[in-house]
Amino acid sequence: MKKILFSALTLGLAVILALALWLYQQLQEPLAIEEPQLLEVGQGRSFIGLLHQFEREGLISSALPMRLWLRISSQEEPIHTGEYEIEPGITLPQLYQKLQEGEIVTYRLTVLEGWTFQQMRKVMAQAEKLEPTTRDWSDAEIMEAVGMPDEPAEGWFFPDTYTYHKGMQDLDILRVAHQRMRSLLEAVWAERQVGLPYDTPYEALIMASIVERETGAPHERRDIAGVFTRRLHKGMRLQTDPTVIYGMGDRYQGRITRSDLREPTPWNTYTISGLPPTPIALPGEESLRASVDPAEGDTLYFVAMGDGTHKFSRTLQEHNRAVREYQRNRQEDYRSWPAAPVEESLAPAEEAAE
Repeated sequence: MKKILFSALTLGLAVILALALWLYQQLQEPLAIEEPQLLEVGQGRSFIGLLHQFEREGLISSALPMRLWLRISSQEEPIHTGEYEIEPGITLPQLYQKLQEGEIVTYRLTVLEGWTFQQMRKVMAQAEKLEPTTRDWSDAEIMEAVGMPDEPAEGWFFPDTYTYHKGMQDLDILRVAHQRMRSLLEAVWAERQVGLPYDTPYEALIMASIVERETGAPHERRDIAGVFTRRLHKGMRLQTDPTVIYGMGDRYQGRITRSDLREPTPWNTYTISGLPPTPIALPGEESLRASVDPAEGDTLYFVAMGDGTHKFSRTLQEHNRAVREYQRNRQEDYRSWPAAPVEESLAPAEEAAE
C-alpha cells in the first residue's frame, strides 16, 4: 500500500513538475512579431480578451498557458487603457506587467519661446494623436475655457515641451500651459524691482514678450529690458521692430520698410507711446524675470551686430555710429539671433530702439 501511495505521489509530482516546466517554457515564448508595433487597449478591455485576440491573429499559439498562469498566481488585475509599444522578443508576462503599470506611449509637443499664440495653435492642430478640440474655436472661446474670459490670448501660454498621450485634447495642454504662465508671472511679479515703469503683472508680461522677440542671447535679456524701462521712464518711445512686425500680421514677409515703421497700428511702438496693448509673443521664464529685474545702466539704444548679440549705446550719436558699422555693411552670414529663427515670417528684428 505504501509503495502504491509512494508511486502515486511520485507520479503526481512528476506530472506537476512537467506541467510547470511546460508552462514556464510556454510563457517564455515571445510574441510572433518581427518589428515594433502599437497595441491599443480600449476602455474596459481585459487581458483575457487580448489573449484571445492574439491567438486569432497568430501572435501566440495558444492563450491557455497565460490563462493558467493568471489563475494559478491569482494575479489577474485591471489593465490600463491607452497605446503601448510592443517590441520583438516581448513575452506575455512582460506585456502583462507593462499594461498593469500603464507604460503607455507618450508624444511630445514643443512650443518655442518667442512664438506667437497662433503659431502654437498651428503646431497643436498638426500634433500626432492629439485631439484637436479647439481647432475651430476662436481665441476668445479658448480664453473662456481656461478661465480668463474677455482677455486677449497672446502671451498667456507658457512655451515649453509638453508630453501627452493618445486621447488627450489640445485643450488639456492649453490649460496646463496657461496655468504655468499665470503661476510663473505671479511668482516673478512678487520679486520685482521697486520703481518699474509699469504697475501690473500684465504689463510685465507685455514687456517680457518684447524682450523675448528682441534677443535670443540669454545674457542680454536684462540689458534689453534695462534699455526699455529707461526709455519708458524718460517718456521715450520704445521703437522696437518686433512690435511693428506683430502689428503687420500676415503682411510681414521678412522685411520692414520705413513706411511700415510710420504706419499706425495698436502695437507699433514707433507711433505709440508706452507699451503696446497686448504681448506680442509667448515669453519664456528668463524674459519674464528680466522684465521685472532689468539691468541697471545708462544705455538707451541697441543695434544687432550680426552674431546674435547687440551693441548698446548711451547716446543717439553713439547709436548712429553703431548702426553704420553693423547694419549698413552687413556680411553674408549676418544674423540677429544666435540661431536661425524657426519661421522666416517671424525673424527677429534687425534694428531696435532707434
